[in-house]
Amino acid sequence: MNRPRTLYDKHIDSHTVCDLDDQGHVLLYIDRQVANEYTSPQAFSGLREAGRKVWRPAATLAVVDHVNPTNPNRIAAMPDPGGARQVSYFAENCRDFGIELFDVLDKRQGIEHVVAPEQGFILPGMVVAAGDSHTTTYGALGAFGFGIGTSEIEHLLATQTLVYKRLKTMRVRVHGELGIGLTSKDIIMALIRRIGASGATGYAIEFAGPTIEALSVEARMTICNMAVEAGARGAFMAPDDKVYAYLVDKPRAPKGALWDQAVARWRELYSDPGAEFDVEIELDAGALEPMVTWGTSPDQAAAIGDRVPDPQDEPDAIRRQDLQRALRYMGLTAGERLSAIEISHAFIGSCTNTRIEDLRDAARIVRGRKVAPHVRAMVVPGSTQVRAQAEAEGLAQAFLDAGFEWRQSGCSMCLAMNDDVLAPGDRCASSTNRNFEGRQGAGARTHLMSPAMVAAAAVSGRLTDVRSLPLEA
Repeated sequence: MNRPRTLYDKHIDSHTVCDLDDQGHVLLYIDRQVANEYTSPQAFSGLREAGRKVWRPAATLAVVDHVNPTNPNRIAAMPDPGGARQVSYFAENCRDFGIELFDVLDKRQGIEHVVAPEQGFILPGMVVAAGDSHTTTYGALGAFGFGIGTSEIEHLLATQTLVYKRLKTMRVRVHGELGIGLTSKDIIMALIRRIGASGATGYAIEFAGPTIEALSVEARMTICNMAVEAGARGAFMAPDDKVYAYLVDKPRAPKGALWDQAVARWRELYSDPGAEFDVEIELDAGALEPMVTWGTSPDQAAAIGDRVPDPQDEPDAIRRQDLQRALRYMGLTAGERLSAIEISHAFIGSCTNTRIEDLRDAARIVRGRKVAPHVRAMVVPGSTQVRAQAEAEGLAQAFLDAGFEWRQSGCSMCLAMNDDVLAPGDRCASSTNRNFEGRQGAGARTHLMSPAMVAAAAVSGRLTDVRSLPLEA
């Protein structure tokens, strides 16, 4: 009798070419990869120097997203010479190696982890690797995605395989009904706070439970995207009818009889009853409040109604020093109310939270309101297609009427790698995934939260409980 297997086991077993040793290393076949202009240049240069070709060009989708400006009036030219060279070399590599490219002016352009799902490029059961840690996003579709380094990108392009070490497994079961104003962002932030920024290091996380099943596919993507902030090398959920409905009309999804055959196979993608996990965690979503970060790590977070913690309450000396450093960098004082912290910027963007549902949530908050006079507020849609849909639904106009900047798609202010950079001392309410020192600019201070919470902060001028604002002003 076969032992019950986890969904992670099924993904890895079905893609293992051969075992390499008795330590868990295997040669793993990779179905698809997504490339960007920032992490791929050295990999392509390595292929050129070795005289190698890309093994399966059609298995790679290339997207410009990291260094491009997001100015409302988009042009092909890159004002930064370094960024311009990265983008031009990327286009040259895609042309020479036969890889499809969504360049800056392509109507399908956007952040890679938004674009790949909306194109149907990622499907349940696939194993996907890319030169970006947030490739874990694809787990929301029942795929298994993980980030890789530049040397691994080169190996993957040349062979469509990677040397891979099996991970331990963690299952996070989420139950309870999310309250008004609560989102999947609050679920994953609460988990990261609970287990720590390294709490899932060495693990693949499977998210399960009635709360996960009740979430939309886009909300699930937020959870899988940020699981890496707890150290997870992969995160995923069993695909269901919501996933199939999300994918059925996507341009690159199977059609006709192939679709029916695919869905029949996808329905087998679940952890078997009795499958054992190395770690099991239960999380009550019904007990959550809207979350914000106060420090310089995603696990340094609290409910919006709480106060900045006092490092002196931390018994561990090393952690106490970390907390003290975080408060110094953030310019905060122990005991300060989080809801009293004023901001200078509000940013709705990134691969974590700029899909159409995220923009709808935020637009409901800003309608009939104005951005606080001292705040610069920006919305950067996750893809050009999301941007067009938001304009068609009137969301863009709601943001513009409130005083937000309505920009083009790209990674933008999620990271200080393009024109959208904060100055030292700026304090930003952000829907992004990381709040490290200098992440949005040298000396800049970042508070992570959901898009609706960012919208609430933008109009009030400070960190604000979104539940305190009625949906219509």
